[in-house]
Amino acid sequence: MKTQRQWVLIQIFQVLCGLTQRTIRSRPVMDLLSGTYIFAVLLACVVFHSGAQEKNYTIREEMPENVLIGDLLKDLNLSLVPNKSLTSAMQFKLVYKTGDVPLIRIEEDTGEIFTTGARIDREKLCVGIPTDEQCFYEVEVAILPDEIFRLVKIRFLIEDINDNAPLFPTTVINISIPENSAINSKYTLPAAIDPDVGINGVQNYELIKGQNIFGLDVIETPEGEKMPQLIVQKELDREEKDTYVMKVKVEDGGFPQRSSTAILQVSVTDTNDNHPVFKETEIEVSIPENAPVGTSVTQLHATDADIGENARIHFSFSNLVSNIAKRLFHLNSTTGLITIKEPLDREETPNHKLLVLASDGGLVPARAMVLVNVTDVNDNVPSIDIRYIVNPINDTVVLSENVPLNTKIALITVTDKDADHNGKVTCFTDHEIPFRLRPVFSNQFLLETAAYLDYESTKEYAIKLLAADSGKPPLNQSAMLFIKVKDENDNAPVFTQSLVTVSIPENNSPGIQLTKVSATDADTGPNAEINFLLGPDAPPEFSLDRRTGMLTVVKKLDREKEEKYFFTVLAKDNGVPPLTSNVTVFVSVIDQNDNSPAFTHNEYNFYVPENLPKHGTVGLITVTDPDYGENSAVTLSILDENDGFTIDSKTGVIRPNISFDREKQESYTFYVKAEDGGRVSRSSSAKVTINVVDVNDNKPVFIVPPSNYSYELVLPSTDPGTVVFQVIAVDNDTGMNAEVRYSIVGENTRDLFEINETTGNIIMKEKCDVTDLGLHRVLVKANDLGQPDSLFSVVTVNLFVNESVTNATLINELLHKSTEAPVTPNTEIADASSPTIDYVKILVAVVAGTITVVVVISITAVVRCRQAPHLKAAQKNKQNSEWATPNPENRQMIMMKKKKKKKKHPPKNLLLNFVTIEETKADDVDNDGNSITLELPIDLEEQTMGKYNWVTTPTTFKPDSPDLARHYKSASPQPAFQIQPETPLNSKHHIIQELPLDNTFVACDSISKCSSSSSDPYSVSDSGYPVTTFEAPVSVHARPTDSRTSPIEICSEI
Repeated sequence: MKTQRQWVLIQIFQVLCGLTQRTIRSRPVMDLLSGTYIFAVLLACVVFHSGAQEKNYTIREEMPENVLIGDLLKDLNLSLVPNKSLTSAMQFKLVYKTGDVPLIRIEEDTGEIFTTGARIDREKLCVGIPTDEQCFYEVEVAILPDEIFRLVKIRFLIEDINDNAPLFPTTVINISIPENSAINSKYTLPAAIDPDVGINGVQNYELIKGQNIFGLDVIETPEGEKMPQLIVQKELDREEKDTYVMKVKVEDGGFPQRSSTAILQVSVTDTNDNHPVFKETEIEVSIPENAPVGTSVTQLHATDADIGENARIHFSFSNLVSNIAKRLFHLNSTTGLITIKEPLDREETPNHKLLVLASDGGLVPARAMVLVNVTDVNDNVPSIDIRYIVNPINDTVVLSENVPLNTKIALITVTDKDADHNGKVTCFTDHEIPFRLRPVFSNQFLLETAAYLDYESTKEYAIKLLAADSGKPPLNQSAMLFIKVKDENDNAPVFTQSLVTVSIPENNSPGIQLTKVSATDADTGPNAEINFLLGPDAPPEFSLDRRTGMLTVVKKLDREKEEKYFFTVLAKDNGVPPLTSNVTVFVSVIDQNDNSPAFTHNEYNFYVPENLPKHGTVGLITVTDPDYGENSAVTLSILDENDGFTIDSKTGVIRPNISFDREKQESYTFYVKAEDGGRVSRSSSAKVTINVVDVNDNKPVFIVPPSNYSYELVLPSTDPGTVVFQVIAVDNDTGMNAEVRYSIVGENTRDLFEINETTGNIIMKEKCDVTDLGLHRVLVKANDLGQPDSLFSVVTVNLFVNESVTNATLINELLHKSTEAPVTPNTEIADASSPTIDYVKILVAVVAGTITVVVVISITAVVRCRQAPHLKAAQKNKQNSEWATPNPENRQMIMMKKKKKKKKHPPKNLLLNFVTIEETKADDVDNDGNSITLELPIDLEEQTMGKYNWVTTPTTFKPDSPDLARHYKSASPQPAFQIQPETPLNSKHHIIQELPLDNTFVACDSISKCSSSSSDPYSVSDSGYPVTTFEAPVSVHARPTDSRTSPIEICSEI
């Protein structure tokens, strides 16, 4: 009954279509309303006659295979027309483009629709579609046979599932917040992106470990995006803490719920209280899609009320701008000019939303939305999409000559990506053929037979399909569709060989022919024509002529990459259906010496200790050669006949023939050659550098003090913590082996001194009292930090605690005796004060000293007046005297002279052995401020100055040795001889200092009148004195208190 009603409705619809056609012929002029109605009716008639229908289904993405989606037979209410017989059973056939992988399959007998193994991924199928639009997948199904033919367009609405987790643009989010941000201030964070839509998209943000300083809020932008905002909950103080590290978590609303986190690093900055402001916050521009690269789209203008760096505006795209827009447009970060970076394509994206941010360094940038509309240009030719209903063979449709009329061959779809008239397309064939195009849907046509085919008259057809759009000028496109008419085919081709074997040397020239495969077919005509094809397992290095069967090598073969090839060759005839057979081809590649030995490194660096024995192992060099047999046998050798090292020609082990000493040579360099055993050998070389690593084989050497016989005067008034002396030791090793540490290891009996282990400074530890006066011996050890064993040296430092040195000879004797017997820390000499000295003796000594000074001054004045001529002559003879250092080589001679002097001159009263240095005070207007009076007894001069042989010969110290005089610094509050050149003298001191034999002090070689304006600080102009008055020159030695102090110049005025 239902079938009869459907049949009646079909008849009524046909009558309605006939009436409409007659109405059009009788009323050529119609109003708009009636015309629209008739057009709709005609369109329905066309669709009805073409048998076209549409059906919609809804499926979820990521559905498994073989899930039932629908039943076309039931869903379309399909049934047979009463009293109408069919040539074959009803059949449902899926129409799709060759090469496409359909997402659904249909049972041809029942019309049931199932999912396939192909993945249904909404995010890939509908890429570029806005999230608020639905995603569809369309296919066409042909219902056969022709008596009930219908073409059904099926549209599948793909529903989203939560298969993607939301992700932040970066795993670490860095933002800056000014320290004066008010509480509850909000700062926008980069939004997370989730390809899913709806409830499966981003729903919530959470701040983890906010430390009660920050909170999180979520707002929804006008674009519908949920944006996280960081809320300041407490006052910030950049000086107290300038960085906060937290985590931000984003969650979607799907089931199961998905989430991700990012590290949020907040930097607290100084204040920037004015934000940029766009002149226009919304800009809409239109630009043709053929605009050249570099064309200006729009110029953004933003202002900032601040000045300086806070007013410098930086323009940038927001994270919400799509990657396509960022690729197509360039934003000048300084000027705000937007230009085209890559060619536009309206068909790809007709409009772009560019959310531009203007930031002056703050965290709340200004926002401006630029809407770019890309206008259409007729720049796309129509496309012709052929979807075969009859499966093609080699892109050719084969039809039997007895196929009925109206046999459906293919569905032709013509499209044009352009818009409006530019996208309106018509389709037609170029000449008369027994086929026709019948419209079914908009821009879709069915290609079917329009007449009976005759194999004897025409065996094949090449149908040229033409598609033209309505643009000005119009663009057109063509496509070829090949149809062959076939006979019957019942014999498959047969190969003449069951296995094809061939060999070829590697490094062949492309295009070499290997062999020819052949096959025969018992059929005749087109059914006997054989085509040769490479099987799907054939490598790309080979090609096969489909007609002749000639197998050719199209690429250079490399045995090291592939030694053997196995693949299949197919022989297929042109029958319908075609019959095929196959044969296996085996290709063997012969090796050639085409690879040089390869070192694992271009340069080898080995590090060996300098105590490595001869013939020990330095290192191993590895060489490879990918060739085969003798071509890969490598021999190693050292180039340039290097006798210092050997290398094992097979294993590559390097051994030394020498003993290493880093202090003599730190590295050795040579080249190693690797040569293979090919008939024409190949070789390569590599650079080898052997670096000698230091071993702790040098112990520290003291340069200050230079010997155990030198001493240093320490005033009893020296304050604790004062540096009284510095020892210096050097080590010829390097690194930690040369790092020196100092320590006192003995002889410091009264524990008066301590030493800085790094600098070597000897420091007064406690305040001296009367019992501490005398000579102290301190045993100092200098050890390096070498590993595994530390080396060391020991030196004796003699410190003489006293107000002055009045008897240097006695001190020297004590120093030499100390080498034979232990030194008593407070050994006294004749001039040292003692608590047992009688105050009366002190008073007598002072009176006697004063009288002696007066007598010496009187005698000197008389002698000078009588010897004036001799003084001038002596002065001329001593113009070129220089500062000199004692010659250490004459030490023994000096010691002998000292002994002789002691015999000739018995010790005088120690109270008379002094020097009076009278310095002119700065406020004395009657004096020029530069004169010093020296008063010396004659006998003291002979006793003291005769001991030394002052010469100007070079010293034994290296030119770059440290100035040892810098290490003899007095800690006395009364600076002895601490005067700069041309500096007024304002105090009076009584002191005699003896110069140690093994040191490098400087002194004037006579009692001289020195010129402070001399250009050489170590040379003076001397004034001679009568020989009858002075038997030996006087040496006055002063310890400079600063390394920049010039040598002391002493001038005598009598």
